[in-house]
Amino acid sequence: MKIESIDLLHIRQPLVSPFVTSFGPQTDKECLIVTLHAAGLSGWGECVATVDPGYSYETIETAWHMLQDFMIPAVMDWEFEEPWELPQRLHFVRGHPLAKAALDLAFWDLTAQRDGLSLAQKLAQPYEAGPRPRVAVGVSVGIQPTVEETLTVVQQYLGDGYRRIKLKIKPGHDVTLASAARRAFPDTPIMLDANSAYTLADAPLFREMDDLDLLMLEQPLGYEDIYDHSLLRPQITTPLCLDESIHSADHARFALAIGACDIINIKPARVGGWTEARLVHDLCLEAGVPVWCGGMLETGIGRAGQLALASLPGFTLPGDISATSRYYDKDITAPFTLNGEDSTIDVPAAPGLGVEIDHRQLRRVTVREKRF
Repeated sequence: MKIESIDLLHIRQPLVSPFVTSFGPQTDKECLIVTLHAAGLSGWGECVATVDPGYSYETIETAWHMLQDFMIPAVMDWEFEEPWELPQRLHFVRGHPLAKAALDLAFWDLTAQRDGLSLAQKLAQPYEAGPRPRVAVGVSVGIQPTVEETLTVVQQYLGDGYRRIKLKIKPGHDVTLASAARRAFPDTPIMLDANSAYTLADAPLFREMDDLDLLMLEQPLGYEDIYDHSLLRPQITTPLCLDESIHSADHARFALAIGACDIINIKPARVGGWTEARLVHDLCLEAGVPVWCGGMLETGIGRAGQLALASLPGFTLPGDISATSRYYDKDITAPFTLNGEDSTIDVPAAPGLGVEIDHRQLRRVTVREKRF
């Protein structure tokens, strides 16, 4: 195949409610959409960089710059066969995984369509079992003004059919919250996400929560740290999960080698795309370490990609791939809905990402665009 043209769009969509983490509140979701055109097909990708460098050093502006000035020129008119050729093509760009992931997803979508396969089927080709038709999901609850309001929000999501709850925490908003949630919902799988807000000196605080039977504690220490997590892990009994620390398959290999975690959250955007995410999955599958798929408030494009990834055999824990209504009143694709009976979402089965783009809505939320 040969890339003939590429569209780059910057979009902004309002969230149904503010999403608050230790980084601060988010009321709108801005992201970049990439469309590759080749052989009469169009492949879609999404860059989840935000407007500020909180979760990642990448922002909307840096991603636009890297895609416009370096990555898109590198793939224009490029003849390729498979999406896993892309990382070598972009090897001259150091870092910027969120920008790379947008192109990576578009290449996977394009080639899966060419092959007449769903993205899930194409990703699952190396494994004996095919992709799961639906994947277990949970919901992430941002920081609320009070513990009582958090419990009310959790109750609403449980009423919707979600069976796993993730609570965002930060210093001063942790033990009391987790204890109250466990008392209120004694049989619900609950996990905590610290988003790198603590240090190793906070180990006693985490030990206070060991008797709460939490599903996991996600990324309590520094976003680039692996070593200190390996020191924290023996001090607590709650399973320890790494997120921000895992930027690549090599980082996953390092973490597994020194016993820094019990679980890894694979966000495909964080590791540079679905090609690298599958490598992380394979390392963990071989090591017997469970993985789950994290989210970044994606549109239906990114959400379809997440569901395809989470259908692979190593994903044994519910992912942060909530229904569209959790984030948007109206999205740029048809909505994904929760199967309330078992807290799952169906994996798209049509060729490629398997979603139809609502071009009218896409135009409505686009704030700038460029064609190459």
